[in-house]
Formats: sequence, C-alpha cells, structure tokens
Amino acid sequence: MIEETISRIDGLDEAAMEAAQHHQDILAIPLGSLGRLHEVCVQLAGITGSPRPEIRDLAVVVMAGDHGVVARGVSLFPQEVTREMVANFAKGGAAINVLARHVGARLTVVDMGVSGPLSELAEPQFPDLRLLHRRIADGTADMSQGPAMSRDEARRSLEAGISVFEEEKARGLHALGTGDMGIGNTTPSAAIAAAFLKQDPAETVNRGTGIDGNALKHKIEVVKRSLALNRPDPDDPLDVLAKVGGFEIGGIAGMILAACASRTPVVVDGFISTAAALLASRFHPEARNYLFAGHLSAVAGHKLMLDELALDPLVDLGMRLGEGTGAAFGLSILVASSRVACEMLTFDQAAVSSPESQDRRVQRDVPLSRRA
Repeated sequence: MIEETISRIDGLDEAAMEAAQHHQDILAIPLGSLGRLHEVCVQLAGITGSPRPEIRDLAVVVMAGDHGVVARGVSLFPQEVTREMVANFAKGGAAINVLARHVGARLTVVDMGVSGPLSELAEPQFPDLRLLHRRIADGTADMSQGPAMSRDEARRSLEAGISVFEEEKARGLHALGTGDMGIGNTTPSAAIAAAFLKQDPAETVNRGTGIDGNALKHKIEVVKRSLALNRPDPDDPLDVLAKVGGFEIGGIAGMILAACASRTPVVVDGFISTAAALLASRFHPEARNYLFAGHLSAVAGHKLMLDELALDPLVDLGMRLGEGTGAAFGLSILVASSRVACEMLTFDQAAVSSPESQDRRVQRDVPLSRRA
C-alpha cells in the first residue's frame, strides 16, 4: 500500500499555476494587493490541477497515540491524559472541536495506539465528528531502552493513515488538516527532527507541556540516548519511524502521502504534525509541495523543520497546543483564497478601468513551484 501510494505522487501542475497566476493578475484590485492569498491560490491550482480551485469540504483528522518514553519523566502530564482527551474530543468539548466548528471542518479522531481500551467511550453525538479505532498496539515501547516499535508496526501505522485518508476522501474532501494527541509525543518528534536534520537534540527538544529547565535538560538527554542507542538511518524514513517515532506520527505521515497521491492540499498543524510531514517528505520529495503550514508553533525546533520543508506559516498566534488547532486556521485561509479565485471579478467583468501603464504581471524571483 505504501509503495503504491508513493508511486502516484507527482509534481505540481505548472500549466494550472500559470493560468491561476494570470487570473489573479487581472482581478479588479491593485496588483498583488491581497498578499499571500494570491500565492496560496496559485499553489492550490498546482495541487488540484484547476486554475480556479474550489475548496469547500474540509476535514481535520486528529491521530492519537501513547509513548513508552513517558516513563522517563519527559512530560508534565501523566499518560492517562491522552485517553482522557480523546474522551473530551468525543464529547465535543476540546479546543479543536471548537475551532473545527468555527471554520466549518468536520473532525475525525483516530485511536492509533492509546494506552488502555477506548471501547467503552460513547459514540460522538455530533454529526461532523467521528471516532475511529485503528490501534497498532497499546502505545509504543520506550525508545530510550530500544526501538519504539517494530518495522512492521511502523509500516502498519503508515498504512492506517493512508486508509483513513481514503475514507475521508470518499466522504468528500477538498482540503485536509492534520492534528495529534499523545502525552510525551514532542519527545519522539524532536528525535525525528534531530535525525533527519542532523541537529543536536538541544536544538529540537522543547518544553512540550511546560516542563521546567531541569526537566528540559533531562528530556534532551533522553532524546540523545535514544538516538545513540537506536541509530535511526536518516536515509530510511521507515527506520526512523520505527526507531524513535510514534503510531500517531506514522498515521499523520501516511495521510499526507495519500493526500499528495490524490492531489489534495494538506494544512499541517504544529510540532508533531510537522515532524510527520518531514517524515513524509523523505518518502517522496514532492510531498512538501502539497503542504501548507497552518501556523508557527511557539516551541523550539518547529521553525527548523518548517525551514527544511520550505514552508512559511500562514499565521503566528503564539499557539503551542497541537490537536490540529493551527491547521484549522490554515484551512480557513485556503477557503478564503479559493473564494477570491472563484468569486471575485476581473477588471473586464466588473467594468472597472485597469491601470493602463501597469504591467499586470507579478514579478517572481523564483519559479511558481519554488519548492520542487
């Protein structure tokens, strides 16, 4: 499944991007006056193949999983909070529930490996909320003592993400937002970033849920020990996932790969989702061209990964929650850009005089597909 999905990923549609840029240039406004909304629309055209892409049906998918490395004291919160928060999602009472409703996105929560059974949870009572069970195991192993998971489990987490995306696509989907839930998951995400970026973990490890300075030093040492013990191969993304990853991280990466294969734009959330995006980009380099960074997370290491992926955050609100909250805001911007392309009139259509002396072409220093 993974190989077949990757084989369907292709580059952006340059002809659609050129046509989209031309349309943006003749809208009845001063040239480029909507700033990055023009750029977003051109990228959406390259992704979808439509010069005037329609983005209406939105979904945020939150992948949830637990991590054995929590036993090393890397998080301020106990592990059972993962399970309790999944229950809160099902009740419709979490931040991502509120923000998904705000931007008009449906929400799917996926148990990829939450510690303890979730079978007794009541089914969500909201029409745009689903809870799926795709658990690989009862949380990962402690990566500071050995591999977080087997290679087979890593593959299964990616395949689960691919399958979840295909289900969402079948329901009608124009853009996907990624989210996560998992106490301790900033630790494997920092390890993934350090492995792929070849950075000292001190540059990628952050305070996560709010640990103090001494706990931060300890967390850095745990990541260093995990990397030294497991020796993840940065040239083999499946090995990195298996050695120091998480089930929800694999699930998000699988969704991203499947979205790219179906030419669907993806709005990536914060630190954990970006680690998954970095992982996906190592399976296929074109994956990054299908991504938008929903926001800049207010934690160390996030910008390093965004820079590697050549992604500019759509908003910066100082958020650091996760759950897909930043992705929700990003989805709303994709919708706004789409509506500009589809609903605004050109100078001719609006019967508005255009500036005769102005060259109605946006001057670009780099090609439209600048991240190809």
